[in-house]
Amino acid sequence: MVAERQRRWVAVYHLIVTLLTLGSVINVVLLSFHVGNWHLESQVANGLLAVFAVDYFVRLAIAKDRKTFLIHSAFDLMGIIPMHPVFALFRLGRLARMIQYHHLFWKLGLDGKWTHDFHRFIYSTGFIYLFSISIAIIVLSALLFSVFEHQSLSDSLWWAITTATTVGYGDDTPHTAVGKIIAVGLMFGGIGFIGLLTSTITDFFTNQTSQSLVQTDDQDQRDLQQLLVKIETLTQKVDRLQTEVKRLQQPPTKHHSHR
Repeated sequence: MVAERQRRWVAVYHLIVTLLTLGSVINVVLLSFHVGNWHLESQVANGLLAVFAVDYFVRLAIAKDRKTFLIHSAFDLMGIIPMHPVFALFRLGRLARMIQYHHLFWKLGLDGKWTHDFHRFIYSTGFIYLFSISIAIIVLSALLFSVFEHQSLSDSLWWAITTATTVGYGDDTPHTAVGKIIAVGLMFGGIGFIGLLTSTITDFFTNQTSQSLVQTDDQDQRDLQQLLVKIETLTQKVDRLQTEVKRLQQPPTKHHSHR
C-alpha cells in the first residue's frame, strides 16, 4: 500500500514537472519571437526559473549519491542558469529522463535500437560530460565578461559562443585587461572542449557506420553459408532422386526355372 501510494505521488509530481517544463518552453518561444506581453512573459520565466531552481537543489540535497545526481542532472543545472531564457530549453532533458523512468516508449511499443543507441551516445561516449563542461566554461566566461566589460548578459553570452566556436564575428571584443584574460581562457578551454565534443560526435557516428558495415558483412556471410548448405542439401536430394529414377527404369530381371 505504501509503495503504491509512493508511485502515485511520483506520477503526480512528474506530471506537474512535465506541465511546467512544456509551459516554460512555450514561454521561451513566445519571448524569442516577441509574441504577446513581453513583461508578463518575463515574469513567468523568472517564476518558473525559481521553481525549477528550488526543485533542483531540493533533489540535490536528498540525493543518496550526489556525484551521480550531478552527472545525470547536468541539463537540469543548465536549465536554471539565469543568464538568458533560452536556457530553459535544457529542461527538456528532464522530460526525456522521466519518459525513460516510466518506460513510456516501451509501453507504447516504440522502444528499440535507436533508444539504446541514443543512451549509449549520451553517456557511454562521455558526451554529456564534455557538453556540460563546455557549457559551464561558456557561461562562466560570459558572466565574467559581462561584469568586467559592462556588457549585458545576452551580449556577453553571444560573444562567448562566437569565441568558443571560433566564429568570431568581431561585433563584441574585450577592451579591458581582465576581459582579454577571460577571452584567452575561453579560447584555450572552450575551444579545446568543444573540439573534443565535435570529435566525440564524429567518432560515434563513424563507429556506428563501421559497425553497421561489419554487421552487414557478417550477415551476408551467414546468409551465404545458409544458402550453400541449402544448395548442398538440395543437390543430395536430386542425386538420390536420380538414383531412384534409374533404378525404376531398369527392366525387371527374368528368372528361369529348371525342370
